[in-house]
Amino acid sequence: METKFIFITGGVLSGLGKGITAASLGRLLKNRGYKVVNQKFDPYINVDPGTMSPYEHGEVFVTDDGAETDLDLGHYERFTDENLTTNSSITSGKIYQEVIEKERRGDYLGKTVQVIPHITNAIKEKIYKFEKEGVDIVITEVGGTVGDIESQPMLEAIRQMSLENKENRCCYIHVTLLPYISGSNELKSKPTQHSVKELQSLGIKADILVTRADKPIPENMKEKLALFCNVRKENVIENTTVNNLYEIPLMLEKNGLANAVCKKLELKNKKPNNGKWEKMIQDIYKISPKKKVNIAIVGKYTQLDDSYLSVIESIKHGALANGVNADIKLIDSEEMDKKSAKVQLKDVDGIVVPGGFGERGIDGMIATIRYAREKNIPFLGICLGMQLAVVEFARNVLRYRDANSEEFDEDSKHQVIHIMLEQKMIEEKGGTMRLGAYPCMLKDFSSMKKIYGKKNISERHRHRYEFNNYYKFNIEKAGLEVVGTSPDKKLVEIVQLKGHPFFVGCQFHPEFKSRPDRPHPLFSELLRKAKIYNQKTNKKVVKG
Repeated sequence: METKFIFITGGVLSGLGKGITAASLGRLLKNRGYKVVNQKFDPYINVDPGTMSPYEHGEVFVTDDGAETDLDLGHYERFTDENLTTNSSITSGKIYQEVIEKERRGDYLGKTVQVIPHITNAIKEKIYKFEKEGVDIVITEVGGTVGDIESQPMLEAIRQMSLENKENRCCYIHVTLLPYISGSNELKSKPTQHSVKELQSLGIKADILVTRADKPIPENMKEKLALFCNVRKENVIENTTVNNLYEIPLMLEKNGLANAVCKKLELKNKKPNNGKWEKMIQDIYKISPKKKVNIAIVGKYTQLDDSYLSVIESIKHGALANGVNADIKLIDSEEMDKKSAKVQLKDVDGIVVPGGFGERGIDGMIATIRYAREKNIPFLGICLGMQLAVVEFARNVLRYRDANSEEFDEDSKHQVIHIMLEQKMIEEKGGTMRLGAYPCMLKDFSSMKKIYGKKNISERHRHRYEFNNYYKFNIEKAGLEVVGTSPDKKLVEIVQLKGHPFFVGCQFHPEFKSRPDRPHPLFSELLRKAKIYNQKTNKKVVKG
């Protein structure tokens, strides 16, 4: 079949759930047998979010091919279980950079370079590129809200696509807000009307409205929205609040979103196969509220939950696999020292120290890691968390008091974490980090090989510094064992503490590959050990 295109825009305000809507629709169409790919257009001028603070847009999600992307790609992958690529994350900065480079090379043969057609053509190329990959349906989300000056070229590009293709190849979905006014006890439709009017002024007619509301939408309001927004009443789709994020695809299915899309695009396979997803939701609700474990995430970006979105979701995936609920506590590492670690971590059953950059909050993470090691609390250190686990071990077990990472102390005598010579050579050529999927070989007869169920794995990375192999012998001799390396054994990927129930540090980011119905092995094992720890400490929380 020829590739179909779905465009999702947003109005009124940001944060309404365009990304979740796009991800949910991807799952619903995949469940109808179609090959679906999601794509995100971000209007900001940054080339990618790699250099942004997590407080700007939340976590940076990394794809297998090494693209640093918006966190919405994490939603796409978790919902559709499809590995995305750099072409699924497009920013205005990336487009402008590409066009300017072409102009400097003379590719435009001396023509005046303009937003139309050069910028818009470059944007459309990113959408049409999927045609060559055998994709049935491309779902493109345009970030921001209609009316933002930065997104106008992107909106113009998707408008042009309706003229370049048959009517049954393009579908436009607009996500808006129906605010609830408690004083008058009613939902208000005017913000949605104005948003649709703004969209129409740009030449785009919405085929489907997805209306975000905290209350059920009355039939007369759907009729009003259909009349004033020039859409069919059955295409006004209610997007109401649900108790669990992963219920949203089923809620949107029930409210008719996928059927409306199938009708507009004239798709033949209209019958969904949502059985596995429905069973997963049933399994979630079968877990008793009393079956709970407490998991602490100790990091430096805890003021914004989205900074650790994939980690939080991965913990939930691991909890579901073990039949428990995860009560997740975000703890600011800057407020953590040896004394407060005992106070703040006294009730936790498992600890995660996630990735990050910079010296701020490092001492608190090291105090956390020491507490987990000495108290036998299940611990998972990710990227920076793994590096600091090595630093903590070198300081407090090997007695290298000035042990540190080269990132934080270039003058330290014992740089147990450093930049390898090969990496320095790469940086001199313009590279900065190890990004994307790299192979890892697990040690024979190790528990890690048993956890994964295989010896050779692939995991996604985002880091600059590595384990210093000069200290490998002494560190392993003291009990912190290297159980995962690159195939050539030059790069340490996983360390594990002997004699500890679960004390694991991984140089990669396992959270990027976890799925709700297929949790990452490390998170599944962390939650299993946390459940056992909870029972052993007689907290009387997990029962049965």
